[in-house]
Formats: sequence, structure tokens, C-alpha cells
Amino acid sequence: MNIPHQFDAIRPFEPEELPKVFNRILDSEQFRLVLTHLYPHIPIDIIAKQILSCKTNLEFQQKMAYPFLDNLLRKAAKSCDIDIRSIDNKYRYTFVSNHRDIVLDSAFLCKLLMDNGFQTTCEIAIGDNLLSLPWVKDLVRINKSFIVERSLSMREKLLSSKRLAEYMHFVIQEKHDNVWIAQREGRAKDSDDRTSESVLKMMSMGGEGSVVERLTQLHIVPVSISYEYDPCDYLKAAEFQLKRDNPDWKKGEHDDVMSMQTGIMGYKGNIHYHCATCIDDYLQTLDTDTPKTEIFGMIAQHIDREIHRHYRLFPNNYVALDMLNENENLASNYSNEDKKTFETYTEKQLSRIDIPNKDYLYLRKCMLTMYANPLRNYWAACK
Repeated sequence: MNIPHQFDAIRPFEPEELPKVFNRILDSEQFRLVLTHLYPHIPIDIIAKQILSCKTNLEFQQKMAYPFLDNLLRKAAKSCDIDIRSIDNKYRYTFVSNHRDIVLDSAFLCKLLMDNGFQTTCEIAIGDNLLSLPWVKDLVRINKSFIVERSLSMREKLLSSKRLAEYMHFVIQEKHDNVWIAQREGRAKDSDDRTSESVLKMMSMGGEGSVVERLTQLHIVPVSISYEYDPCDYLKAAEFQLKRDNPDWKKGEHDDVMSMQTGIMGYKGNIHYHCATCIDDYLQTLDTDTPKTEIFGMIAQHIDREIHRHYRLFPNNYVALDMLNENENLASNYSNEDKKTFETYTEKQLSRIDIPNKDYLYLRKCMLTMYANPLRNYWAACK
């Protein structure tokens, strides 16, 4: 495919570029160490031969990423499913989801699309703040990721956002592939999932016509991701206290690596994805005279409602809200065993937090809030 050169710095690698990139990452000692950790019983030469045999990015996902995710789910989850009844696997969409895990949100979606008859997966938006190692940057671009540039000046950010939007439109309209992007930059640490208007404004910088026409061209599908257990919950709680105690505190490179490792390997229980109806028809109901200052907020609220009302709720969510409120008003939604299991889990996760001046009550409240907020938002969306 003839891809405009303006996208070269951010797009996934094309098939003809893969052999050179494969050889480059296989020359990385760090990458080879990762492979021996992921596949301890398989000789590195066998893994390298499998990688080098991949002719396309999708084939790499099918041969390398899919088996890894399938094996991971058997070890770290009870189930993982998706409801795609509202969409058609013959069409192409921009999936906008809430953001639970740095790596796995998009990875599981790609696997689930393959499991449900899609002939392709997604091109994945990923922030360059996670790509400090050259081999990691190569690997994600092999795995159909395109790069969202961070830490730019205002002028640079404007130009970068326009290029990013134009690339997303190019993927949908010309490459006939899907796109995945989180509803906001970074994860909602308290699970109060809200779509950032700035994400929608960025997407409307590509395409042709009005804001509504440009967003319609992307065929946006809100996606709800529900985890029974979030392996990173204790890390997120610790971040809340560190920021509370020092407003200038910022995550270091090690923190992101720790979150990625914990999120990938930690136990998740049941995982559910739900694709809501594509918002194209909703967009057509908007008054064409609606000011730009209002329209993005309206669309963001619609996406939020669709995400919130399609959460899958677990006993944990009801137990957490009752624990926060110090009552048992929701006890009909869980058993005594459910409550005991979640209380034991919470104590275990809190015990893993090792920070200065550890504030147990505050950390406990933060963790319970993470599990209670999906229920609160579900109720609000269903009213």
C-alpha cells in the first residue's frame, strides 16, 4: 500500500519492512532475555525462526501474540469474553474504550476480535512515554501500534494531533483496518471512566466536513472493559497517596514498567468486553448548529453512558460499595463467601504497598472506590 510519508514516524511497520526489524529486535540482548522468560522451555532459535517466518503484522499477532495471550488467560484469568452483537465483523470501526491495563486492553480486544470472525484486528494507539527502549518501540510497531507523541510544545502538539487524526482516518478509510484508542490519556486510577473531550477534538482534526461528519467517518464504537480483579489496584492506590502527600510527585520509568509487568502477569478473575452500538446514528441526531464548545461534551457524555451501562458487574463491585458505606444495603447481590473473599483479597493487596507514611485507611478507601465506581456509574447511566 502507498502510505503517505508524513505518517512514517508514527505508523506500524509495513510487511516489506518486517524482516529488517525482526533481525534488529532479535539482536537485542534484552529482547532475547524477555523471550527466554516468556517461553522458558522453547529454545531461542526456534522462537526466532517463528518470528522470522511472519510475513505480515497480522500474521505476527496470530503466530506470536495470540498463543501468548491464550496461555496467559489460562493462568491469570477465569474467563475472557466479548459481546459484539451490536456490531458487524465485516465493517471497520474505531473502538474507544475505558482504560484498565496499559498493555492488555488492546491486546485482549485483538484476540477477541480474531475469536469472533473478524478478518483483521486493530491498529493500536500507544503513547511514546512507554517506548523508551528501542526494541520495545520496534515491537509495538510490529504489533500494529501507532504512536501518540507526548511532551511536546503547544505548536508541536497541534501538528502532531492533526497528523495522528489524519492517520486514524487513513486507517479506517484507506487501509480498511480497525483502530483502538483509550477514551482518555492514561488510566482512570479510580475507575471513574470519563471520555476526554481532547481525544474527540483530536480525532475531528482529520477527515472532511463538519465535526459530526469527521467523527462519523471514523465509525466510533464505545467499548466497556470490566475486570473482576485489577492486579494494579494496589499500585494505583499507592499513587493516590504519593500524589496527596506530594503534589509534585510524578511516576518514574520504573513505575510504568512495574505497572505493565503486574498488569500482564497478575490475576484478573473474569474479564468482559462489550461493544456498544456504533455512534454514527447518534451523531446524526445532533443539531448542526450546536456550538463546537458544546458538541464535544455532548458526544463524550454519550460515549460515557454507553460504556457505563454496558459494564459487567461482579459481586466485588457491590461488596466494595457496601464496605465504603459501612452497611449491607446491597447484600442481595453477593454471598457471605463473596464478601469474605473480597475482604481477604483487599487486605492482601493493601499489605503489598510499601511507601513512606503508609496511610492504611486512606489507601483502603482508594481501593474500595476503584471497585465501587463502576457500579455507581452503571446506576447513573441506566436511570
